[in-house]
Amino acid sequence: MKTRLWGGAMLLAALSAAQLAAQTVTVVGLPVNFDAINDTGQTVHGFEIEADGIQVNDVTRVFGGFAPGCYIRYCTGVVVPFNGGVFIRWTSPYDAQSGQFTQGTPPYAGGVATGESCWVPALGARYNTAGCEHFGISTISNPTNVTYRWLVEDPANPGQLTYIMGTPNVPVGVNPPPPVPVVVQIPQPVVNVLPPVRVGAAPQIDFAVKLPPPPPPPPFVPAQFGDAKWVKVFESEADNEVDVNDLIAGNAVVPDAAAVETPWQLLQSNPSNPNSGVMHSGRPLSTGKHAVVRRYEFYKYTGKYDPTTHEALCATFECPSPGPGELGDYIGAQMAAANVEIPSITVVKVGNGNVNGDGGKINCGGTCTAQVAAGAQVSLTANPGSGSVFTGWSGACTGTDAACSLTVNGALSTTATFVQTYTLSVSRSGSGSISGTPNGEFGTSINCGSSCSAKFQQGTVVTLTATPVAGHVFVNWAGACSGTTPTCSLTIGANLSVQAVYK
Repeated sequence: MKTRLWGGAMLLAALSAAQLAAQTVTVVGLPVNFDAINDTGQTVHGFEIEADGIQVNDVTRVFGGFAPGCYIRYCTGVVVPFNGGVFIRWTSPYDAQSGQFTQGTPPYAGGVATGESCWVPALGARYNTAGCEHFGISTISNPTNVTYRWLVEDPANPGQLTYIMGTPNVPVGVNPPPPVPVVVQIPQPVVNVLPPVRVGAAPQIDFAVKLPPPPPPPPFVPAQFGDAKWVKVFESEADNEVDVNDLIAGNAVVPDAAAVETPWQLLQSNPSNPNSGVMHSGRPLSTGKHAVVRRYEFYKYTGKYDPTTHEALCATFECPSPGPGELGDYIGAQMAAANVEIPSITVVKVGNGNVNGDGGKINCGGTCTAQVAAGAQVSLTANPGSGSVFTGWSGACTGTDAACSLTVNGALSTTATFVQTYTLSVSRSGSGSISGTPNGEFGTSINCGSSCSAKFQQGTVVTLTATPVAGHVFVNWAGACSGTTPTCSLTIGANLSVQAVYK
């Protein structure tokens, strides 16, 4: 099965061919939106996302630049290529005359951010002094690594921005290594599509957030654990695909406080374990859903650390939740949506009839959607109900043949249209005949003398012509037709009777 990844997902390399064949979900979009708290202690003038392993054309959306104006102080971000990836940067304009950047995010003072609200429509007048910002992107291929950084004025290069530098943790009395760029501790999720645990079950959409590893220690110093972070996770699903601009406060697709999936988990990178600092969140996808949305809230850990290794020493074994004095300041929130495409066939039925197919999985009537393996051949047959005719397919199937075969490589939909038929009956009083056009359904026609009734689709316009025999005249119509003109046109919408009177 060919799996298309759009916006930040990687299949686990260890999946077997049998597992891949069973997998029936493709990730077709991964927008992310997040709040970032300026906890640097200084005014910053921009923000950067470094996305390694992708190109400029892989970035499809950047948060901030939508009508009617700029909703964050830096407006929209700019995608800048470098050898090995791209930067997405939101930056302040620079006034060369005054030698000042005209926009800046002050230090966070607390009490404003709620998780996905650090922009003008959510905060209003409070935004200017809130000390937080909202950013987001969508991509069409998976970055190999994503890093967030605040940007500050470069004192050595007026008008330029640079990174905030900091020194890694080392034991007391040890000379620290050279400063390194400070990374914003808000991971961007990677999405894995995991095969179902049993044949026929729904696959699992696994979101994984990973803290950046701690920098290497100076020589002869024990390797240090990274700073610990508390994480809380909220989860929901959506019927339709989710856009990056949907992932904001107040939108119905963003899971609220009642949708807690993981109340608390402590994340920390262990220098001796490359798989540490990772949090997985996933469960089988619900039937008919086309997006999984998760909201992460990140908080500082303010409990005790081992003075030598910097390992978190929670008051409670295994750190199930923050103890007294262990929950620090809010760092920020991350919203991520995995838009998924489920290889399936959905039948929409218009009118009185049924559609059957896919080995009995489709019986529409009742069951009108079936998930299938990607690349599967599906056959459908339209069966009109009593008094109806099948008039054609639209969507994935086309044409007027009752049978349709198609290959399913995505979420396909087709509509089968049935139209009710009604009987038109004609009779004669006196000597004459009645003919009708067009012909009716099921090989019937109006040619009375011999054939005095026919079935027609609802909405059909039928024209009747009364012809007297020699020596007689047409007098008038009775029933559904009226008047003395020997032709009558009527629109079929019910069972109708017409009489032609001759003398």
